[in-house]
Amino acid sequence: MQVPFLSLHDVTAMHGDEIREAAKRVIDSGWYLQGKENELFEQHYADYIGTKYCIGCANGLDALIWIFRAYIELGVMQPGDEVIVPANTYIATILAITENCLKPVLIEPKRDTLEIDDSLIETAITSRTKAICIVHLYGRCAMTEKIADLCKKYNLKLIEDNAQAHGCYYLPPMPPEGGGVVTPMKAGIDMADPAYYPELKRRAAQMRANPTEAEEQLWNALCEQQIGYKIRRQHIVSQYILDFAYLDNRIAIELDGGYHSKENQQYDDAVRTKHLESFGWRVLRFTNSEVFHDLESVISQIKSAISISSSPSGDCGAGRLIRTGSIGDAAGHSFYPGKNLGALGDAGAVTTNDPELAAAIRALANYGSQKKYVFKYTGRNSRLDEIQAAILDVKLKYLDEDIKKRQEVAAYYYDHISNPVIELPTRLLDENNVYHLFPIIVKELGNERVGELRNRLHDYLESWGVGTVIHYPIAPHKQECYAKEAWNIPQLNLPITVYLADAELSIPISPCMSKEQVEWVVKCINEF
Repeated sequence: MQVPFLSLHDVTAMHGDEIREAAKRVIDSGWYLQGKENELFEQHYADYIGTKYCIGCANGLDALIWIFRAYIELGVMQPGDEVIVPANTYIATILAITENCLKPVLIEPKRDTLEIDDSLIETAITSRTKAICIVHLYGRCAMTEKIADLCKKYNLKLIEDNAQAHGCYYLPPMPPEGGGVVTPMKAGIDMADPAYYPELKRRAAQMRANPTEAEEQLWNALCEQQIGYKIRRQHIVSQYILDFAYLDNRIAIELDGGYHSKENQQYDDAVRTKHLESFGWRVLRFTNSEVFHDLESVISQIKSAISISSSPSGDCGAGRLIRTGSIGDAAGHSFYPGKNLGALGDAGAVTTNDPELAAAIRALANYGSQKKYVFKYTGRNSRLDEIQAAILDVKLKYLDEDIKKRQEVAAYYYDHISNPVIELPTRLLDENNVYHLFPIIVKELGNERVGELRNRLHDYLESWGVGTVIHYPIAPHKQECYAKEAWNIPQLNLPITVYLADAELSIPISPCMSKEQVEWVVKCINEF
């Protein structure tokens, strides 16, 4: 039986008709850069991740480069400053640091989790340390409470390399009892401006009794979905009546008819949104046309915007699952074709809640220009093109569904792989692992070197039709390009990182695998 490591053909074919339609739409539009498709994808991906801003760029490496470069331009960092980073990572993470003349401080991973060992970080912090860059490697959440505490204690920026973990979650700890918990939003007069409440209540009742066609259609769809959160129609907040509101999550959903396209109304809508955000609400806006013609996408975006909570009455953050990519000050994302959310070429993005940082990154990736032919920075051309943005927007709708299929494959692997020379990483909750890759670790056997045994396993699986890839065969500090760097002389002693480079082997995992293929992979591994 043939089990490819990852069939990009099959992955694309899952949504092939929609992808072709999206590409054709862009081709027919005659607008190929910095247009509507970029704007829509950036908005949808920011909503999915849970940040205010998303800036599309050429690839994942650039995304990380622009984060560090922007911090230098804004005076937060300067060349020679230090960035703590895991030693066990793809080299792009470290390239982004050295590209900006910053010094990478490499920290060993834990052998059982494969992620950065947070117990080793504090001793590496110096007066020049300005950031911790965590990598959610293989799709596993690398964030810990200790890392958060260190960033706060030493006033460090937290940067995420989220290239392999689109859709992954982190659960921040609950604050101490009485320590800043924000109570859930209430209904009625407790949330309203008392001066407006009687009239608002009367108008809200009228609107509930006489919904627009778009409101009725969306209401029925939301009720059928049974998302599991309390939803209200025509809900009063301050002096406003929201079309729909998820109270526990503070998600406001507004439907816009044709008059919302008028300039005066757009200004009023912007003021309304800013006011609601000051109360801790997040506003999602959809046109009536989107509800009528693309309801599935509307529902998908609403689901993505709602952070699933183990404690619905908790604050947005503490005690509530939040996406990787929204945990720190900024995050870099890669949409390389093989990623869980992959384009049909190179593509990337930065997500952040910092408006100043977002503006600097957008300019840097556009030659350094914030206004046409006016250049504030010496930037580069690193823009996400319209076709890739349109394709990513299609695939984003199905990302959570695809992740679930990956998790089902991983569960079978964890439950059935049994070979004394194979060690599996610590199993995480599905919320904390989107299984971009499924790494297995080969253990030493007798006098045979672990690297030789790993290579023998690779060749054996290939002979039985099972594709595998090594992630990654040479550790970054062992690469020739860093051999003469001052921070690597004498060469760093990182035995766990080197061991993982010798022992790791990634086996097939994708949303396209059949039950028979998954069983075949397990059978071959167990018989090795």
